[in-house]
Amino acid sequence: MYKRVLLKLSGESLGGPSGKGLEPESLNRFAAEIVDAVREGRQIAIVNGGGNIFRGLQGVGKGFDRVTGDRMGMLATVINSLALACAIRSLGVEAEVFTATPMEPHARYYNRDNAVALMERGGVALISGGTGNPYFTTDSGAALRALELGADALLKGTRVDGVYTADPEKDPTAVRYEELTFTKALTDHLKVMDQTAYALCEQGPVPIVVFDITRPGNLARLLRGEPIGTIVKAE
Repeated sequence: MYKRVLLKLSGESLGGPSGKGLEPESLNRFAAEIVDAVREGRQIAIVNGGGNIFRGLQGVGKGFDRVTGDRMGMLATVINSLALACAIRSLGVEAEVFTATPMEPHARYYNRDNAVALMERGGVALISGGTGNPYFTTDSGAALRALELGADALLKGTRVDGVYTADPEKDPTAVRYEELTFTKALTDHLKVMDQTAYALCEQGPVPIVVFDITRPGNLARLLRGEPIGTIVKAE
């Protein structure tokens, strides 16, 4: 169904059940599923969130201004990307971490052509550091990179199995959407991604697929065309 994708992984998913820190079991399972997809011929770029370590807004009111907090959050995404890249390489697939701001020798400064070349030769590009600017979420960064890289879809891997009419944990009558438009998602204030990410993906257009990455095998099922999660697309 999709040849080249950008996979957005929440930081919490890397933290296992607690959603905090880095859980080796989760890292290794995600790495194995990503490697399997690459060996089936998929081209994959990954943007990690950083919420398992530090979320920028957490610092507001705790001694950090917003800009400093966001910078700390960006560094958290680099840590997550380095860890996941190591797990992928341990399985025999090339993986390289790119950063939105220069961080050599820890990672390579992001260049669109270098990331594409890596994917085309069977490697995985992990793009970290957000956009390099405060006030932009990792969702916005993922949308931007998806457009730059010519991705067929942005896959948002979370701990929820799609987009619902309401919070399913608070409203037992909430219903999951199989498909919806960017316009409806914005109008109904559905929490898929932020408005900047919506606008970028709609401009592409690049569809967003929200799915539960914590369920083993879901990534493979989605890439093979099974109706996993919720797809958000242009009208």
